[in-house]
Parts: sequence; structure tokens; C-alpha cells
Amino acid sequence: MRTKLLLVGGFLGAGKTSLLWEAAKRLMKQGKKVALITNDQASELVDSALLQKEGLDVAEVSGSCFCCNFTGFADAIKQLRLKSAPDVIIAEPVGSCADLSATIIQPLKKFYQADLEVAPFTVLADPARLVSILKEGNGGLHQDAAYIYHKQLEESDVILITKIDAYPMSDMDALQTLVASRIAGASVRKVSSLTGDGVDDWLSDVLSRNDSGKRLLDINYDIYAHGEAVLGWLNGTLLLTGKETDWDVFANNLLNAFNNRFAEMKAAIGHVKIIVENGAKYTIGNLAGDGKLSIRHTAGSSQQAKLIVNARVEMAPDELDCIVREEMTDLLADSLTEDVLAWKYLMPGRPNPTHRFTEIVEPK
Repeated sequence: MRTKLLLVGGFLGAGKTSLLWEAAKRLMKQGKKVALITNDQASELVDSALLQKEGLDVAEVSGSCFCCNFTGFADAIKQLRLKSAPDVIIAEPVGSCADLSATIIQPLKKFYQADLEVAPFTVLADPARLVSILKEGNGGLHQDAAYIYHKQLEESDVILITKIDAYPMSDMDALQTLVASRIAGASVRKVSSLTGDGVDDWLSDVLSRNDSGKRLLDINYDIYAHGEAVLGWLNGTLLLTGKETDWDVFANNLLNAFNNRFAEMKAAIGHVKIIVENGAKYTIGNLAGDGKLSIRHTAGSSQQAKLIVNARVEMAPDELDCIVREEMTDLLADSLTEDVLAWKYLMPGRPNPTHRFTEIVEPK
């Protein structure tokens, strides 16, 4: 039996992980087996930790994007199929990736049609950046990072406007019309992961179709590579030990400290995510590019917890490392000590896809 593969892209901070979890819950309620694949330039992902906490089968492709490690991506799909025979695999590529139709979708249709049926490629877009991008602005990003955002929209089969609960519906209806007029060939939908509005309709649509990767990009890899390289990336995992600590308050204070520091520097935020794990309990926090902060779930209080930090900010990686460490040190003060379990900061290298198709592969 073939597995349905749903590839869900979109720029950093678009709300991919929240939507994937909401989609997985709804599909499981329908009796379907669901697995997920996360992706990043480094390991120690908040997304993977969150989804595993929720009891999902999760495979992680880290160290490079799906397109530059197609074999690793294909192996992750194979392992999930062998482990749990899922009806649906949802895959979340790196938020700064583009050209996925040529480098991922066409190869999958060419080499794995016996095992997979690839759903239309969905790209998520946060209204806060989308409006500026469509009006020839940069959405607060470096112009080359904004170029990647444009290209993600251009190659999508479905554009999903996210976080609609935060805006008047009349504005979102007008935005949907604007997107449809600017991006020819893509269907445009609206969803809220928070309220669930639009999620079932989107899933019903894409899971009933196999017309994926209908367009190939004309993309300048020099601009693309620089658009990724303007972002510093940091992934770290710490064991925190000391005085009894309210970890929900701690998470809120840490994200506010990061937000204030980056705002002072006028450094554009791709996203900053943290998860604090206190045994089976956890709190997850997210700082989006517009400076909005969200905290979900509760980790309670204890004398020890594990903290995972993922930060994507427009600055040199060593500068990002310095700022994150300084803010952590100030917050920990004399009440907590840290044991570094993993820590890596980097600048993504130039994309070097395993495959890059120049023709559309028709599904069977």
C-alpha cells in the first residue's frame, strides 16, 4: 500500500510545526496512522522534542536540508514505513529552503511512485510578513532572505495563510484575494492552528489529490545561498539545576530577554523556539519575526529541567551565540547552573542538491 506524503514548507516562523501537530491530531481521530519528519541544519530540534512529547512517530533529518540530503530523507521515509506503516507522512523542510519542486518532489515522483503518493506541495505564509512581501517589501528581512520567501510562494501548489485568528476576517479575505491574484497557479486557503479553522478543509483537499510539484522555479542560487547565509543559526540543549524554579515563568522571561536584545539591535528574527522539559511535563515558547511571543503548556516547578533552544536571527553566528549566552547567564544568575549537553551555532552553506530535475514528472 502506498503512503501519502504531505510536504509542508514555508519561511521561518510561519507556524509549520503548530499546524503539523494540529493536522496529525485530526488525522489520528479519523483512524489514520500518522508519522512526521523534521529537518534542520543541525540536531537538537525543539520541533522534534515537542512532537515526540505528544507521542508521535518522528524521524529527524539534521545537518542539511532535505534537498541536499535526499538519500537521508528517503531513508527516513523508509524507516517510518517499516516501523509503523503510516497512512500519512507529514514532512517539514527547513524554513529557509526553496526549489523543492525540482529537488525533492520530482525525484520522489520519479523514484518512489511504488511506495509514495505525493500530495500537493503546501507553503505556509504568516500574514505579518506576507502583506509586505506581496507589496514588494522585504517583510522585515534582508532582501535576499525575502527572495527565498518569494520563491517559496512561486513554487507552491497550495498557499496556506496561517494565524488568521489574530486578524479581522475581512482583512484575511482580502489578503487571500490578493495572494491569488499575485501567485498564478496556486490555490490559496486560510487556517488557524489555534482554533482549527480551515484545517479539515485543507487536509481533505490535499490528501485527495496527487498533482504535486506542478511548477519548477527559475532561481538564482547565488541569491538563494546568500539569503540563507544572512541568518545565524543556533541549536543548544542544556540541563539546568538549582533552586526551585517556575519553568513557565522562566521560559517567558528568557524569550522576553531575547526579544528585547534583538529589538535593540534591529536584528530580524526568523524564529526563536524553546522547550523546557520537566519530566513528562513541558512548556514550549516561540518568538516570531514580528516580536510576538507565545507560551503553551506548563512545565510546573522543580529544581531541574532540560532546555532546548533554537534561534534563527539575521546576524553572524558567533554574535548570535554570544547574545544567547549572555542573556542565559543573566537569567540564570545565582539560582541555576547549566550543564551543556549539546551546543552548535553556524551559517548554512551553499545549497548543493542531490537531484535537480528540469522537467515535471507526471504522477501515475
